[in-house]
Amino acid sequence: MPRLREVPRSAADPIAIKLYDMIFGARDPVTSPGTATGTPGNWWTVFALVPQCLKHALHGFEFYRDPGRKIDPQLRELAQTRAGYARGSQFVFSQHSKSCRSVGLSEDKITALPHWSTSAVYSDLERSVLAYTDALVLEGGRVSDGLFAELKKDLSDEAILELTYITTLYDMHATISRALRLEYDDVDERITEIAAPTEAANRDVMAMVDKETH
Repeated sequence: MPRLREVPRSAADPIAIKLYDMIFGARDPVTSPGTATGTPGNWWTVFALVPQCLKHALHGFEFYRDPGRKIDPQLRELAQTRAGYARGSQFVFSQHSKSCRSVGLSEDKITALPHWSTSAVYSDLERSVLAYTDALVLEGGRVSDGLFAELKKDLSDEAILELTYITTLYDMHATISRALRLEYDDVDERITEIAAPTEAANRDVMAMVDKETH
């Protein structure tokens, strides 16, 4: 379950009701969850807690999908999907893998996204975009001059700004999804202590090794 409560149809704001109708039909998405792409759909029902926040997020979706954007949709989706993977969001990665197909990216390029740096399927520009994405997400925006110069060989300043904004927007969505355990990111923390047999519960294994080797 998400970490925040979900908003049922009966308590939803008009903007949320409109989206519920579009995504879930006549169902109450809290009592009868599920979307056409297979997700529970609780991103929508949790964001409906703050209608202004939901509306703000929708404006972000409208922005990146606007046909007036300068950044090529394929480059945009490569970056968004890689951002989901790099941030560790199953939800963003899974959904935008589908979006990659919708803009015509090949299956080999989608499949290679987790290991893009060792794959030969991408063009030089695509590799620059993926390297830039990793710098934004994994290095907090620490982008080398050399990498930025490679981007500027093929992209306008406007396109780079759009790419930067959209990619970091999806880094944010991936982070929110994980923090609130939304959709496919509703998973338990896997980095935990694994219980040892009772008699070994308090042993420091490396101290034992160190004692035996000295």
